[in-house]
Amino acid sequence: MEQTATAADAAAADTAGPPPATPGRVHRAWWVAAVTFVTIVGAAAFASLPGLLIEPLHAEFDWSRGTIGFAVSVNLALYGLTAPFAAALMDRFGIRRIVALALLVISGGSLATVWMTAAWQLVLFWGVLVGLGSGSMALAFAATVVNRWFTARRGLVTGVLTAAGASGQLVFLPLLSWLVEHHGWRPAAVTVALAALAVVPFVWLLLRDHPADVGLAPYGGPYAAKPAPVPGAARRAVAVLLRAARTGPFWLLAGTFAICGASTNGLVKTHFVPAAHDHGMPVTAAAGLLAVIGVFDVVGTVASGWFTDRFEVRRLLAVYYALRGVSLLFLPMLLAPSVHPPMVFFIVFYGLDWVATVPPTVALCREHYGDDSAIVFGWVLASHHVGAAAVAFLGGAARDAFGSYDVVWYASGALCALAALMAMVIRRPARPAPAAA
Repeated sequence: MEQTATAADAAAADTAGPPPATPGRVHRAWWVAAVTFVTIVGAAAFASLPGLLIEPLHAEFDWSRGTIGFAVSVNLALYGLTAPFAAALMDRFGIRRIVALALLVISGGSLATVWMTAAWQLVLFWGVLVGLGSGSMALAFAATVVNRWFTARRGLVTGVLTAAGASGQLVFLPLLSWLVEHHGWRPAAVTVALAALAVVPFVWLLLRDHPADVGLAPYGGPYAAKPAPVPGAARRAVAVLLRAARTGPFWLLAGTFAICGASTNGLVKTHFVPAAHDHGMPVTAAAGLLAVIGVFDVVGTVASGWFTDRFEVRRLLAVYYALRGVSLLFLPMLLAPSVHPPMVFFIVFYGLDWVATVPPTVALCREHYGDDSAIVFGWVLASHHVGAAAVAFLGGAARDAFGSYDVVWYASGALCALAALMAMVIRRPARPAPAAA
């Protein structure tokens, strides 16, 4: 009996782990969250630059806007397609290694563009290298950090890390646009490379894969041993995709989210600055407006989460897409050499709707796919970036063909109307029949 009790006590002690952290001392999880925040803010620089490069590269190399847009589309497509596997890579090799390697790849790809002389090099350096690197630090990075390091305050930390992308856009867009306008595009590319490189030491020294690596419990939770590497996570991601692809709601969600990406990252983030410049607006002013979108993006996302808990999500999603479509139809009439009140109203309105579609889309994935919903959303997110990639290329090609972006704005408004209709026809999940008396 005594031996049995001793063994049980030892097992309990092993499960309990080390004693709680000293009261008043900042838990290591908050430092990990801070490093993650800084990393995501730095990653926003990579997403901010492509829209500022179109006019300078066209002027210097005489590359068509379609060619430049194709490089951006490769970047966006790889960003989206890498995202579903990013969590699997982190489970297999660790968060710190994957993020540090991704930052080095981004830094190298951005720096190499300084010496490029052919369009294929832009596709390779900015499209492939920066696309793969930034995709490895997509949504899965923040989600993995929150799930491992936090038991309490998960919602708060997730919201803050989600807002980091918008904060980074606000920080980097004005700076990069000023560099492009006054010193050329090469210093801006070097700035992005250095921003990525500067974060690497913080990631390597302060970021840890799991609380157990430093003998701690997650913030607000019990101690847990570090799980073994999961080599089969990528196979599960593919298996979940194959199962979901046999259902109608998946294709409707993927289709609506592809239009979401087309009308945000692919269109506005990539082509708003050159389109405004076509109408005589200075690049710095147009980039400043794009940064303001990032501010209201945070407000709109938080509000959308509140609405999602209280309203029918299909109708909510349809309203978001319909309002976005209407705003894009009016945009060609608002572009002018200077910023005026109707344009400011568009920026605020559009910013509130920018990623408001995410909470209801996540809720619909949860309704239909249960335990697999996170992976299904990863694939739906991939469709978002594939849609963005298509319009990043087609928008530039349309500008080359028609001499303006007007047709692109009108077509995107029509696509948003289609997305609103698609959202309304997503069926409700079947309810189990009540048991017979």
